Amino acid sequence: MKLIDQLHRRLSLPHAPQRIISLVPSQTELLVDLGLEENLVGITKFCVHPVHLRKTKTIVGGTKEVKLERIKALKPDIILCNKEENTKKMVEELQEIAPVHVSDIIKIEDSFELMQQYARIFDKEAPVKAIIGSIKEKMGKLQEQLKHKPAKRIAYFIWKEPLMVVGKDTFVDELLKLNKLENIFQTSRYPETSLQEIKAKKPDLLLLSSEPFPFAEKHKPYFSELNIEIKLVDGEYFSWYGSRLVKAMDYFKALNF
Repeated sequence: MKLIDQLHRRLSLPHAPQRIISLVPSQTELLVDLGLEENLVGITKFCVHPVHLRKTKTIVGGTKEVKLERIKALKPDIILCNKEENTKKMVEELQEIAPVHVSDIIKIEDSFELMQQYARIFDKEAPVKAIIGSIKEKMGKLQEQLKHKPAKRIAYFIWKEPLMVVGKDTFVDELLKLNKLENIFQTSRYPETSLQEIKAKKPDLLLLSSEPFPFAEKHKPYFSELNIEIKLVDGEYFSWYGSRLVKAMDYFKALNF
């Protein structure tokens, strides 16, 4: 099987892979939802969905560093990575062990493309079609619900020290747009900022994400001097781009920004 991943890298697979290592949490969840849990032999310590997986699969490291010898011992047929989650050096080392597929997700359409590539790689056309269909149906209902709602100007926080927000050309930014939320940061992908800059930009709403920094109620007072509405949001629904998008659309409908 000859194919091209989302970085336009060429891969050659002799057959549908039976032993899979996934180094991206959202892609791991997608594989399980495609019925490939038994084929997963290695995952990262951040692959938290489904919750039982880390007790039944070999943990090969994190998303930035892995145990290469542990991966070799698992004899994978394919290793699944992501441009943003994993490093170029890691991919170069891993491709000495097995074919490496790298995803690159910025838009929702990129997520659909990835699922379609997995459909071909793992012979899972039917479940992929069902997942994409469900996402599109729910997304349509969300857009209909928000059709007459005015857009809100927001800042989406992902780190506290230094204070960091999500910017342009990110999957999170795309999902913010879907929710009719106008991101006030459009200069770079993950800019550092300050309370003074936030105040000057005059957003309508501050969103504190649960990941990668675990913002919680106790962090709200830090922003109190801005006198701007604050909401805590589940970062998985704004940044996980696999089958989690099905649940994300329901989550967005209930948020009612």
